[in-house]
Amino acid sequence: MATTPPAPPGEGSPHARRFGLPTATALVMGNIIGGGIFMLPASVAPYGTVSLVAFGVLTVGAVALALVFGRLAERNPRTGGPYVYARDAFGDFAGFLGAWSYWITTWVSNAALAVAAVGYLDVLLPVQGSTWQTVFAALVIIWLPALANLAGTRYVGAVQVVATVLKFVPLLLVAVGGLFFFDADNLGPFEASGDGALGSVTAAAAILLFSYLGVESAAMSAGEVRDPRRNVGRASVLGTVGAAAVYLLGTVSVFGLVAHDKLVGSTAPFSDAVNAMFGGSWGGTAIACAALVSMVGALNGWTLLSAQAPYAAAKDGLFPKVFERRRRGVPTVGVLVGAVLASLLTVANFSGGASGAFNSLVLITTFTATVPYLLSTAAQLYFLFSGSGARVRSGRLVRDAVLALAAFGFSLWLVAGAGYAAVYQGVLFLFAGVLVYVWLAARRERARDGREAEPGQEPGSADGGQAVLAPSTTRSAPTVEPASSEAR
Repeated sequence: MATTPPAPPGEGSPHARRFGLPTATALVMGNIIGGGIFMLPASVAPYGTVSLVAFGVLTVGAVALALVFGRLAERNPRTGGPYVYARDAFGDFAGFLGAWSYWITTWVSNAALAVAAVGYLDVLLPVQGSTWQTVFAALVIIWLPALANLAGTRYVGAVQVVATVLKFVPLLLVAVGGLFFFDADNLGPFEASGDGALGSVTAAAAILLFSYLGVESAAMSAGEVRDPRRNVGRASVLGTVGAAAVYLLGTVSVFGLVAHDKLVGSTAPFSDAVNAMFGGSWGGTAIACAALVSMVGALNGWTLLSAQAPYAAAKDGLFPKVFERRRRGVPTVGVLVGAVLASLLTVANFSGGASGAFNSLVLITTFTATVPYLLSTAAQLYFLFSGSGARVRSGRLVRDAVLALAAFGFSLWLVAGAGYAAVYQGVLFLFAGVLVYVWLAARRERARDGREAEPGQEPGSADGGQAVLAPSTTRSAPTVEPASSEAR
C-alpha cells in the first residue's frame, strides 16, 4: 500500500517554502499568460467567433489538468511536479523522460519569449538597428530574470507578483473596459473559414493550445510552496481560471472593438483596440510596455521552472549531480545552464537568419510540454485504479478518475494540435535524451557495485560473504529504534 512521501530534506530550509497561495497563483498565471495574448485575437479571427468555443473547451481541459496536479501534489508534495509523479508511478525511465522533455520546453520557450520581447522593445527603443544590438537586447531580457532567480525564491516571488499586477492593468483595461465600447457590428461571421464549425474549432484550438502551457507551474515548484498539499491545487486552479478569464474577455472585447476585416490582418490587435476605445495612436506604445512586462514576468517564472525539473531529477540520480546545487532555495546551476542554452538558441536565431526553423522549434515545445502532462495524468490513473492512492477516499474515486481521464484526453489533444512535423521533431529531441539516461544509469550501477563489494574482496566469495554478513548483522539492531520512534 502506497504511503505519502514526506517533503525531502532541504526543501524546508529558511530560504525555501516562501511561496504562499497568492504568489503561487501569480506564478501559474504569469507563466500561462506570456506574450501570446497580445496576438491571440488576430490569430483566431480568421476562424470567426466560433474560436470562442475552442477557448471554452480548452479551458475545461486545462482546469481538469490543474485539478489532477493538485491531487498528485497532495500525495507527493515535492519539487519537480510531473517528473516526481511519473517516477513514483512508473519508475526511473519514465521519470527521466518527463524531466528531460520538460527541461527542453522551458529553455526553448525562454528563447522564444526573448525574441518576441525584442520586437516590442523596438517600439520603445530602436534596438533593431543592427544584428548585434538586437542580440544584446535579447540577452539582457534573458539574463535579468535569471539574476532575479539567483537572488533567491523570495525575489522570484516578488518579481512575479509585481509583473503579474503590472501586466494585468492594461490587459484588464481592454478585457473589461472594452466591453463598454463593444460594437456587435464589428463581429465577423460565426464560422469564417469554410471548414465547418467542428473543423474551425479544431483549427483554432491548435493555435490556442500553446497559450495554456504553464498550468503545472505550482506543482513544479511544490517544494517552495507553503502547505503544498493544499496550496498547489488551489493555485493551479485559480491561476488557470484567472488566465482563461483574461484570455476570453480580452478576445471578446477585441472582437467587438476592431472590425473583423481589419482584425484578420492586424499585427497589434490590442493596440488597435485601445485606439478604438480612446482614439489617437498611443495604444501601440502602451501595449508594447504591457507586452514587455508580461514577457519578463513569464521569463522570470519559466527560468525557475527550467531549474526545478533537472534539480528534482538530479536528487534521484537521473540528471547530473551538479544540477542539485541550491542557493537560497533556487537550483543555481539549473538557472545558469537554462539561461546559457536559451542565450545560444537566441543568438543562433538572430545571427543565422533561420526564423522559420526557430519557429518550428517553438512549436516543438507544445509537444515536449505535453509528454509530462500525459505521464502525470497516467500516473494519477495508475494510483487510482491500482489502489496505490491510499489517501483517496472512496467517495472521491469516481470524480478523480473522470478528471484524470479528461486531463489525459486534453493532453492528447495538445499533442495532436502540435502538428505532425512538430511531433516528429519533438520525438527526436525526446529520445536524444536516452543516451544521457544510459550514461547516468551505467554510472549508478557501477557505484552500486562498488559499494556492495568490500575493498580487496571478490563479491560472492566465502570471505566476502562473511565480511558483508557481520556488519549487516551489527547494523540491523539500531535500525529498529528509528522505525519505532517514527511510528510513535
